[in-house]
Amino acid sequence: MLLTKFTHACVRLEKDGTALVLDPGNFSEVEEAVSGAAAILITHEHADHFDKDRIAAALRAAPEMAVHAPEGVAAQLREELDDGAAVRVHSVEPERSYTIAGFAVQTFGGQHALIHPHIPLVKNIGYLIEGTLYHPGDSFIVPHGVQVQTLLVPVHAPWSKTAEVIDFVTAIRAPRAHQIHDALLNETGLAMVEGHVSRLGKHYGTDFRHLAPGESVSL
Repeated sequence: MLLTKFTHACVRLEKDGTALVLDPGNFSEVEEAVSGAAAILITHEHADHFDKDRIAAALRAAPEMAVHAPEGVAAQLREELDDGAAVRVHSVEPERSYTIAGFAVQTFGGQHALIHPHIPLVKNIGYLIEGTLYHPGDSFIVPHGVQVQTLLVPVHAPWSKTAEVIDFVTAIRAPRAHQIHDALLNETGLAMVEGHVSRLGKHYGTDFRHLAPGESVSL
């Protein structure tokens, strides 16, 4: 399986000639990421993970493409589409197993991390792909009953602090980790956070490596 990192929280996975894209948001290269993809997974409704207008345009242009997302996200997207495209928007629930575009997908969590008590919580679903790659969306939910091999780490967000990022990495203890949710940090801040994650993650068997936008790795 080939993983390609795009800006912020968006990644593209390719296997056996089929592509699956997670969280193409408004900080990401949406058109490039979803081009030719069979399916899109959305963790939650925030615009940096779900660019509604560009995803709707992609669905209209590609009659074979489908979207899978929490019900609130799916409902918003269906409202933008005619009936022919809306039927390709599917709701997902936490704690389930799916086969999506030929990929095995398990779902975890259910709630976005708390930003502030005055800011309402929204649903958030983390996705484990092919039993190996975990994209948590905007949460630090540790998936149970599985051994994650490659972890995508939200290294910076309005809802987190560096200590929580490190605790998330050390709790999961994946052999390999790469960063997501990094668009709001400049180079200095990103180097500092990733330095802590890399140094402390090694104590728990995690090899953390930064991926530049557009860079790919084989899993």
